[in-house]
Amino acid sequence: MLRFQCSQLVIDRIDPLVQPGILPSTHLHQIVGGNAFNVSMPPLEYDPASQATCTTCDFSEDLSNYWTANLYFKAKNGTFKRVPQMVNLGLSGREGVTVYYIPPYDGKSTVTAFPKGFRMLVGDPGLRIREGQQKQLCHRCFSNKEQDPFGGPPCTGEDTFDLPKRTCGGGIRTTITFPTCWNGKDLDSPNHKDHVAYPTNGSFENGGPCPASHPVKMPQLMYEVMWDTTSFNDPSIWPEDGQPFVYSMGDGTGYGQHGDYLFGWKDGALQKAMDQRCLGNTCTGLQTQTADVSTKCGVGQAVKEPIEGWLEELPGGMQVTYG
Repeated sequence: MLRFQCSQLVIDRIDPLVQPGILPSTHLHQIVGGNAFNVSMPPLEYDPASQATCTTCDFSEDLSNYWTANLYFKAKNGTFKRVPQMVNLGLSGREGVTVYYIPPYDGKSTVTAFPKGFRMLVGDPGLRIREGQQKQLCHRCFSNKEQDPFGGPPCTGEDTFDLPKRTCGGGIRTTITFPTCWNGKDLDSPNHKDHVAYPTNGSFENGGPCPASHPVKMPQLMYEVMWDTTSFNDPSIWPEDGQPFVYSMGDGTGYGQHGDYLFGWKDGALQKAMDQRCLGNTCTGLQTQTADVSTKCGVGQAVKEPIEGWLEELPGGMQVTYG
């Protein structure tokens, strides 16, 4: 499977998938990937692979964009501070997202790489209860930054679908796993979900079958976001009622975390990696770049507003809700 770092491109209140052309969008996102990212990226008309001049990802042929909500700490006095991200074990760069593209584990089944213009969304930013949450979107509370003991596959063991309600000595990991079955014709759908589906039973990795309506197997796309919550483990600022972390759309539960994807690999590069079953962040025939190069890529904020330091309210004035 491919597992690589995509460092932060920008933190901004725009969303070309769910709220295209709207400046500002309702809530803040962290964005990684190609520097073609902007407020309006019309399907097919705007191809990141041809428009971007650099990427924050380890693979220089990956000009895709990946984005998620930001996490904030709400202190006892009611002020907010953005939680930074750690770079995952074995990778290098700066804050951002660990991206996975995973073929079936049987070593034989083939998958069809996402086509040009493809995009999708997993999760629901308005969700505040467990019911209705999409599969395999969870949180892990690490006891230390070495992730020892590791704790097994995502969304198993002590992982929780809501945000952890205790201090985490090694930070919090968010895992966001996308559907792996495609209807074979639509590059997107009105809700950015209906053109894709999860296997009918079992898991993708173990060969779970796709539904007849979505027969084409795609790579399993997965994000890991490593939140460095350790600087907030100070009892003097930890609130006395409940857990203090909130997502940037005002979600105090964790159920509303979500991930957006806009495909932008250079022609044939991702299919080559899937066919070769490449491992980690290197792959024969694919171009890679060092963190010194990838972290120089970036874009300016389209919405100029405070996002760092102690804030009186979340960006966009989002109110925190718990259900």
